Amino acid sequence: MAGSKRPISDSLNDVTSPANRANNERNEHAHVQTDCFSDGDCRLHLRAHAGRHCRRSACAQLEGYGADEPWAIAAFEKATGNKVVNDFFNSEQEMLTKLRTNPGLYDVVMINAAFNDQAMAEKLIQPIDVSKIPNYADISPDKANSPMLARDGKVYGVPWVWGLTALAINEKSFDTPPTSITEMWNEAHKGRVVIRDDAVEAVQFGAIATGQNINDIKDMEAVKAKLTSLMPQIKTFWSSENDWNQMVASNQIDIGTYWSGSADRAKMHFKLPVSLVIPQEGAVAWLDAFSIPVGSKNVAGAEAFINYMIDPGFYVEWVTKVGAPVSANTKAIAALPEDAFNRKVMGDPDVAKRIQFQAPITDAQREAYLALWQELKVNVK
Repeated sequence: MAGSKRPISDSLNDVTSPANRANNERNEHAHVQTDCFSDGDCRLHLRAHAGRHCRRSACAQLEGYGADEPWAIAAFEKATGNKVVNDFFNSEQEMLTKLRTNPGLYDVVMINAAFNDQAMAEKLIQPIDVSKIPNYADISPDKANSPMLARDGKVYGVPWVWGLTALAINEKSFDTPPTSITEMWNEAHKGRVVIRDDAVEAVQFGAIATGQNINDIKDMEAVKAKLTSLMPQIKTFWSSENDWNQMVASNQIDIGTYWSGSADRAKMHFKLPVSLVIPQEGAVAWLDAFSIPVGSKNVAGAEAFINYMIDPGFYVEWVTKVGAPVSANTKAIAALPEDAFNRKVMGDPDVAKRIQFQAPITDAQREAYLALWQELKVNVK
C-alpha cells in the first residue's frame, strides 16, 4: 500500500502489550521476532524450520492486511501442514535491509511492486516457478506482465492486491461529493484536511494536483508551491487507518487522502460516514506482490502460501469479513457481487484511465522528496 497499505500503534513494539502478549502466546515455540509496519503496507515473509510434524514458517507483514488474519492462517496451516509465524517491518527500506542482512531467514516477502526492481537488482529475491502456483493463471495480464515484477522472461513477483491513495470525505460535511482534488484547498475546510505523512506519496499527490505524471515530475517547484499552499488547510498528518477513522468518528475532519480499501472498510464494516472520491485529476495507484527471497529454505511452502493468498476463496472471505484492496486475480473479482465496491467502482474503465501506478524511484529522488516534505511540515502548527 503504498503504498504500503493497515494501522500499527506504538504499543505493538512493546512485548508486554496485549497484542504482542497474544502473539507470543500463540507462537511460544516458533522463535518469532516481531517488528511492525507503520506505513499501511503489509510485508509478508515465511521462515522455515524443520518440525516433527510440519514445516515451520515465519510470516512477516503488517497486522490486519489479510495475510495475518487468524482464520486465514488457520485454514492454510490445516491444508498444508506449514506453521506460519508473523514478523513485521517498519518501512520498505528496513525490509530490504533485513533481506540483505539475514540471507536465508525468510521464505516469502510481500513488497510494493515499486521496490521489486531494487530487490531484483540487488539479487535479494529469486525467480518464481509460477507453474507451481495454479492461481497465477488467473492473474490479470496487465498485472502479471508488469515490468516491475518480471525481468529477462522470469517472474520475480506474484501480484496480490492493488489499490489507490485517493481522497475520502466525511459525508456529514458534504451535500454532494466533490469531484476535484482542488477541494482539499477549499477554505471552507481549513483546519479539517488531512494528508498521509509520507514524503513520496505527498509529492506524487502534488504532482497530480499540478497536472503532472507522478513517475516523471518535470516541475518540482510547481509541486512545492502547490503543497505549500495546502499546509494552512491541514489539521494533522495521519499514519494509520485507525488515525483516519477516529478523526472521522469524532467529526474532526472533512476530507483527506486515504486508501481505497480502507475507505470501503470504514463505510461497510465500521459504519462510518465515509465515501471514497477518485478525483477527475487522478489518483496514486499501488500494487503489492509476493516474492521469494534468495536462500529460502522452504520454497514449496512459500509457493503454497502465495497460491493460497491469491485464491478467490480466500479473497472473497477477506472482503466479506474484513474489507480488502482489489485482488489481482480476475476470478476473485468476478466472484464478488456485481455491486461490490472492488468490482463496480474499482473496476470502472473510467477510473482505470485516471489512475497512475507508482513506479520505482531512485534513492536521490527519495531523499529530495523527504527533504521537501520535512520543510513543508514545519509550517503546520
